[in-house]
Amino acid sequence: MKNGIGASPGIAIAKAFVLKHEEIIIQTEPAESTAAEMERLDKALVQSKEQLGKIYEKAAQELGEEEARIFTAHLMVLDDPEFVGQIREVIEGQSLAADNATKQVTDMFVGIFDAMEDEYMKERAADIRDVGGRLIRNILGIKDPDLSTIQDEVIIIAYDLTPSDTALMNKEKVLGFATDIGGRTSHTAIMARSLEIPAVLGLKDITTGAKDGDLVIVDGNSGEVLVDPDEETRKAYEKKQEEYLAFVEELAQLKELPAKTLDGTEVELVGNIGTPKDVEGILRNGGTGVGLYRTEFLYMDSDKMPDEEKQYKAYKEVLESMGEHPVIIRTLDIGGDKKLPYLKLEDEMNPFLGLRAVRLCFVEEELFKTQLRAILRAGVYGNAHIMFPMISNVQEVRQAKAILEECKEELKKEGISFDENIKVGIMVEIPSAAVTADIIAKEVDFFSIGTNDLCQYALAVDRMNETVSYLYQPLSPAILRLVKMVIEASHQGKAAKFTGMCGELAGDPRAALILLGLGLDEFSMSGSSIPQIKKIIRSVSMEQAKEIAEKALTLDTEEAVVAMVEEELKNLDITLM
Repeated sequence: MKNGIGASPGIAIAKAFVLKHEEIIIQTEPAESTAAEMERLDKALVQSKEQLGKIYEKAAQELGEEEARIFTAHLMVLDDPEFVGQIREVIEGQSLAADNATKQVTDMFVGIFDAMEDEYMKERAADIRDVGGRLIRNILGIKDPDLSTIQDEVIIIAYDLTPSDTALMNKEKVLGFATDIGGRTSHTAIMARSLEIPAVLGLKDITTGAKDGDLVIVDGNSGEVLVDPDEETRKAYEKKQEEYLAFVEELAQLKELPAKTLDGTEVELVGNIGTPKDVEGILRNGGTGVGLYRTEFLYMDSDKMPDEEKQYKAYKEVLESMGEHPVIIRTLDIGGDKKLPYLKLEDEMNPFLGLRAVRLCFVEEELFKTQLRAILRAGVYGNAHIMFPMISNVQEVRQAKAILEECKEELKKEGISFDENIKVGIMVEIPSAAVTADIIAKEVDFFSIGTNDLCQYALAVDRMNETVSYLYQPLSPAILRLVKMVIEASHQGKAAKFTGMCGELAGDPRAALILLGLGLDEFSMSGSSIPQIKKIIRSVSMEQAKEIAEKALTLDTEEAVVAMVEEELKNLDITLM
């Protein structure tokens, strides 16, 4: 048995199809003629664009326009003067062969993205790697393997799957993925969840542990992969597969039902999104709004600063899709480790404590106002909320609101329609904001707790650092007490506010009963997590949830909290998958 990252739920059992690419041998000798190498590059660019155009058409036809957009981004890379221009400079300046120059520039860009702390940005390195690899293969005249010819039901085993691989494969025959590398935010993971097929990634050596024709079991729930299991094990997993499908069917029946406890307390289950296309997953799973719209992806997926009109259209699209349901739009959360090539920022010793998010927006006020104007304008098409990230004190809230008022005055003078009564909240991710939540509550309409950063700041731990990641404990007594403090502060007074949560903890089944009992009003998570959290909430009374939360607050370690919750779930006959 091999263990990796369960990136897409479900269980698949089929024969292995090991994806192998022809070995690439880069020409390392100096180029005889830079003019000839420029010609090789130009021909490969044309060929690559033609291929990506065809792949885009196939993906749009089979998966829809939204899923096909990634290939528009790939085409943009091939037209990017920064990327292609540097390849030309290396050919000319260092007299290198076109394939060698392309590899060097591709590796440089991949290295930049890989070095970033942000998981989304790290995974974007795969896009650059895919485009660069395609360009190199075309320079060398190497053909890609054709996954569209697969005729038998298989599980694809690969080092990694590029967007091109998944777009071209015969999707009726591919039952699952297992790869050496990759994480939950990688293209392979996103595609697997979109196709609703099991995937386990980050297995390190699955390509050497399985060969074509081996029977393979992929358990996307547990992150386990078995190669050539014995008959008893295979039958056991076939039974698990049946149970999982029955569980999924049961959850599907809850789609139209409210997230209401047995004694009538209702909470909101909403989704986190990065682009307008993510809304479909929320609606498909019965979500009732957007708890976090990560607007930075609009900036990251562009080669220049997105203007007001582009942002307005993106926000408008989401708001119209969600109808009357609330859409919480987080203002730009960039800076430090998350950089934009067209926004020059100084390197910082500790980027997580530096110029990022709302702090950056105060420095780059015109950038901030452009976004706020776009959100205000789009607000007339739905139920928009504005959320400011990285708030550490009440003065910053007042400063952000003052700039928002300036934008409203500008739009009034220009005679442009906007939402004058748009709700304003903050993301609680800094301990100082949690501790002073009672003060800040007087200035805002809502809180949304970002547990990912709150844990990092409160526990002083970098969860990406393997040597200290064991200290990253979102269910620790410290974090639970901060969460309780924020919720209670928001519920005080005559004009009670609501508190949501948009960190990973909101979609964790082990945390649901505790958060419910603490009084959390809104749970925001990935769309696929909504049905299971809804099932848990509908299986318990509010009184029971309060008792569990109170018990959790008396325990002294996260391990004790988890053990207690698992026992309570068992007593309530709540099954987790």
